[in-house]
Amino acid sequence: MITADDVLELPVAPRVPAGLRSLLPANSVAVSVVIPAKNAAAYLAETLASALTQGDVGEVIVVDDGSTDDTVAIVRAVRDPRLRLLHNDAAGVSAARNLGARYASGEWLLFLDADDRLRPGAVAALLSAARGAPRAILVYGDYNTIDGEGRQIGRRDLLKGRRKPSGDVLVQLTAGNFIVNGGIVLTRADAFRAVGGFDVSLRYCEDWHCWCRLAAIGEFAFAPKLLLDYRLHTSNTMNAAVRTPQDFLPAVARVFDDGLILARLPEGTASGLRQAAEIHLVTYSAMQAVRFGRYREAFAYLAMIGRLSLRSLPRAAIRVVLARFGI
Repeated sequence: MITADDVLELPVAPRVPAGLRSLLPANSVAVSVVIPAKNAAAYLAETLASALTQGDVGEVIVVDDGSTDDTVAIVRAVRDPRLRLLHNDAAGVSAARNLGARYASGEWLLFLDADDRLRPGAVAALLSAARGAPRAILVYGDYNTIDGEGRQIGRRDLLKGRRKPSGDVLVQLTAGNFIVNGGIVLTRADAFRAVGGFDVSLRYCEDWHCWCRLAAIGEFAFAPKLLLDYRLHTSNTMNAAVRTPQDFLPAVARVFDDGLILARLPEGTASGLRQAAEIHLVTYSAMQAVRFGRYREAFAYLAMIGRLSLRSLPRAAIRVVLARFGI
């Protein structure tokens, strides 16, 4: 069993008592960045620098998930009082994130993957959007993609002015995960804990399930800015091997068997939304196949979409073509 004495390697900043938070200056909102890391030595220093240079970050918590490389040494070499190191005994990424959130002292949480990097001013942009939407429990932006060497391969800057949903987003979100990466998300720590964090039984799309549970209890707000460099390479979780839509179906089943989510969906919509979610994930699989040159698989997935819904096929095909060009 992991205890507080076992996991904390660096002292955690004291929590601000709830009764005193209203006495703090308006600009002192604390953001805790949680970084799960397993054998992340190749990119972790860059990831840490991108988080620690954010002026609005109060702490960065790295949760080592049983690394056997220099991950821990890289964290220990960084001299910044905001940096914390926890150990997680190879319990998986969801458990690592949940552990980091448990010990976080910030009002807001941001879950950053150990191979991605925040863009300058990313956290400030999210906090600004949060101030403009005081009822929001989750604020999110957009991302671009980079390769294993850090070169930009995405062209999402061509989509200037693109808007994503704000407010009550549960119906749109259950139909497909339009957030994609936790590194573009600020979520209120108390709301995250209230919904139970990430489901450790899910291997993939656990973030989508968590966002859906959050959408069931509160509003979201969108900040239309590119906030993250999302690294696509052969060693990250979604691309380490050929993923098929069947890998994602347990998450679909979990979302549409979740009482908190189902209670908030309009009556009679769950079946249609479930099919939309399945099509969304098959489309995602086709997009990833195209990005990595697996064109035969991409065509097979498009054929699968056609069998599920001919009406959905043209839009899915357009998204796959755009993915080929990094959009």
